[in-house]
Amino acid sequence: MLLFWFFVAATAVQLSFWTGLFARLAFFRMPPPPAAAEPPPVSVIICARNEADNLSKNLHHFLNQNYRSFEIIVVNDYSTDQTRQVVLDFSAKYPNLRLIENQNVSSGKKAALATGIAAAQFDWIALSDADCCPATPHWIATMQQALHDDVQIALGYSPYVRQKGILNAFIRFETAYTALQYLSFALAGLPYMGVGRNLVYHKALYYRAGGFRKHAHIASGDDDLFVNAIASKSNTTIVLNTNAFVYSQPKERWKSYYYQKARHLTTATHYRRVHRWMLGALAASHAGHYAAGVLLLVMGHMPFTVLFTCLVRMVVVIWIYHRVLPRLQATDLVKWAPLLDICYVFFYFVFAPALLIGRKNQWK
Repeated sequence: MLLFWFFVAATAVQLSFWTGLFARLAFFRMPPPPAAAEPPPVSVIICARNEADNLSKNLHHFLNQNYRSFEIIVVNDYSTDQTRQVVLDFSAKYPNLRLIENQNVSSGKKAALATGIAAAQFDWIALSDADCCPATPHWIATMQQALHDDVQIALGYSPYVRQKGILNAFIRFETAYTALQYLSFALAGLPYMGVGRNLVYHKALYYRAGGFRKHAHIASGDDDLFVNAIASKSNTTIVLNTNAFVYSQPKERWKSYYYQKARHLTTATHYRRVHRWMLGALAASHAGHYAAGVLLLVMGHMPFTVLFTCLVRMVVVIWIYHRVLPRLQATDLVKWAPLLDICYVFFYFVFAPALLIGRKNQWK
């Protein structure tokens, strides 16, 4: 029966991803830092539009990093609230804080970030957002330790703050699953994205790529599309150390989360072909495994074989999550992993229209 063999093929693809790719992250250990050398100065860039409240809460965590030499640049992107004044108040106490006004004709995060990079005094650029907070005062130092020799891009992890509710649990699970993908791909020598909430790279790569010119017409993608264009096996590393995590506030309404995620997902259609094919195979096999399995059970076709096959995959999935989720500060989700893995299939169908049709979303 054709449906049965489709189910077998989808499951085989799934198992190849989980055992051959995602297991890399499950057993990954951060290599020891290279021999002590004078750490290079770093420019931390935060783009802000109407972020007075978030900057008031989070900016001091960036300013009080335990690092030899760094500057914090806040790019004010045509804010209409007290963003400018909040930064100026902080700068009276912290001389390494600089307020830069976005001078580009067009607004938007890419334009603001380009302004910040142009104004940066140092060659190493660290990126985050106004609604983010480094987990420790060692964020810059830990990220920077991973960069040496030809390695010029460090992909960090940015979990969302744990709160009550189903939406929060799903957002944190989806974020962990996305990290499992892009960090594992990077370990396999196929880096395809990073998150702008926690990303470090050398300024020379930015200019070599021509900045954001190739995807300037796309509202998002200042992080993942840029990394997709410049990252390689030799110049990219990952940082999976809780000292280097950067926490972010999650959306609290399903509608807000949908629009945020739809905007992010549409950038995936602009990835390199190999990445699009691999990510497409991962999603299609995940959905196909469950859809075909359910149909086969409803039809009563080889139910014991189908159930056993599903069980084998689920055991592998739980095993990987049992090792990875605690490292991503999501231990509480381990027991819910089987249910969330099933629910994730609905994620594909909900966001399929956004991927197929596309959405013209702005940064703010």
